[in-house]
Amino acid sequence: MDIENNIFKKHTADFKKLENYGFKRLKEGFELDKTFKDGLFRASILVNFDGKVSGKVFDLESNDEFLPLRVEHNVGAFIGEIRTEYEKILTDIRENCFTKEYFVLPQSNRIVNLLIEKYGDMPEFLWEKFTGTGVFRNSKTKKWYLAILNVDRSKIEPKQKGLVEVADIKLAPESIQKLLKQKGFYPGYHMNKKYWLTIVLDDTVSDEKIMELIEESYGYSQK
Repeated sequence: MDIENNIFKKHTADFKKLENYGFKRLKEGFELDKTFKDGLFRASILVNFDGKVSGKVFDLESNDEFLPLRVEHNVGAFIGEIRTEYEKILTDIRENCFTKEYFVLPQSNRIVNLLIEKYGDMPEFLWEKFTGTGVFRNSKTKKWYLAILNVDRSKIEPKQKGLVEVADIKLAPESIQKLLKQKGFYPGYHMNKKYWLTIVLDDTVSDEKIMELIEESYGYSQK
């Protein structure tokens, strides 16, 4: 049972926060030892320099690793209590030392964090079938001003393949026509191509330029 992967999925470690939390910096990463269950058990948690989290729980009476924790069908009351306490420790670390990732590509997540900071709007995932599609709406008017989608690149570049994330942004038609002549900009995917523009979030277009265009799109959502 990969408890750590489940809890830290789509989260990125902030190494400075880890040290402030009490993690010790080692050659292989950052480590924290924490006793729990009235001092009967110890959790040893390692976050390596790639941000991957691993951990072990030790029974301090025998000083052996508590392996039943990892057996999924072990649902006894005592084992369940140990697992729950360990998960609480990991969750607290996640909430205090990690940043949530809503999407896959680094640029997608950078843009999301900038938007949360600027407008306070969170991405909404409205479709169970399309879990990689998130939309941003103006909190007052409820109008969309940005959608981030996970698509096959061939949908926007017929000769290319591979999954990418794209941003759909609403702009003035004359702005769209100018931008379409530049690298990284495409007609709106799954949107009205007269008013929507698509940008591949692979760093071809800078964060600054994308945020500038989103600000224009946000202006339309206020009307």
